[in-house]
Amino acid sequence: MTDFRIGIDLGGTKIEVILLSRDSTEHFRKRVPTPQHDYPGTLDAIVALVDEAEQAAGEKNIPVGIGIPGTVSRKTGNVKNANSVWLNGQPMQVDLSKRLGRAVQLTNDANCLAVSEATDGAGKGYPLVFAAILGTGCGAGIAVNGLPLSGPNGVAGEWGHNPLPWTSDHELMRRPCYCGKMGCNETFLSGTGLVKSYEMATGEKLTGAEISQRAESGQAAAVRVVDEYVEQLARGLSSVINVLDPDVIVLGGGASNLQEIYKRLPGLLAQYVIGNECDTPIVKALHGDSSGVRGAAWLNPL
Repeated sequence: MTDFRIGIDLGGTKIEVILLSRDSTEHFRKRVPTPQHDYPGTLDAIVALVDEAEQAAGEKNIPVGIGIPGTVSRKTGNVKNANSVWLNGQPMQVDLSKRLGRAVQLTNDANCLAVSEATDGAGKGYPLVFAAILGTGCGAGIAVNGLPLSGPNGVAGEWGHNPLPWTSDHELMRRPCYCGKMGCNETFLSGTGLVKSYEMATGEKLTGAEISQRAESGQAAAVRVVDEYVEQLARGLSSVINVLDPDVIVLGGGASNLQEIYKRLPGLLAQYVIGNECDTPIVKALHGDSSGVRGAAWLNPL
């Protein structure tokens, strides 16, 4: 039985590999560009990275886990809902298992965040972890006792494409989403949504970091937009608590760096959680951008 695990984080622009040992020590890491619109090339790149990681370990047949920007359909076994569209409809799990000569664990990248943080991150010790990504998009994953929960439709944790609760129809209609619906959580609560909110309020387009800096310096418009964002986040997450009631909520992605979230959000949640009580811890992801690739490695429990 090997002490090593290999994780692959397949992103739209880069593929990253990591080699971890039982004690969470990182032994090898490498990134390469993702072959664009090239499914066979993507498989080749993953196989090559696994080979390099095994060379670093001095072992073969190390368990491999892969996080993808989509999910695997239980009906077809093929990838669906991937924003790297050349993966959709492909039997990726089967193809990689054949190429690597072993079973490969494959799940959504947000599930990898949840597994990573539940295993040795900010959610360690909590049985039920809800991990949300507040980045370019707004996704989430669920880990139960350290294992990903995908559901029969492969969409457990797809919180970003539910409408932001307790929002006026007028405000919802101002937020079209690429999924074809209006007013999704993603259009408000992603880092992109924060940028849009500031642009709608001021006519000026800034980065999320710039908006945060202006808010910290007391600029009125930025303070107002950040305050509104935190209140919207409270509404969005309260719906998760009302349905799932996780033991902890872990936040990742660029917008999770807003310090106002951790100062104000816990006090706002009780306004929207049924019963007007809420003690759910809200914590920042410990491993940051590394959570995806680390979580992929931990898809194969030791």
